[in-house]
Amino acid sequence: MASNHGQSGKNGGAGNRAGQRPPEWADGLKQLYDSVVEEDLPDSFKDLLDRLDAPPPGGKGASGQDQSR
Repeated sequence: MASNHGQSGKNGGAGNRAGQRPPEWADGLKQLYDSVVEEDLPDSFKDLLDRLDAPPPGGKGASGQDQSR
């Protein structure tokens, strides 16, 4: 059985890093992440999402039942 001994000590507490600056690579990684998040979706991906959202031809849903009611 795992124990929690040593978790609140000098090296195990969650609040011990509050005054420390993150490593230098963390800033670059955050900038890269932000640039990817801000990119527009490619048109081909938007088209695929539109096709997936569109009702299937024939008015039947995934269960095979008529959805036109």
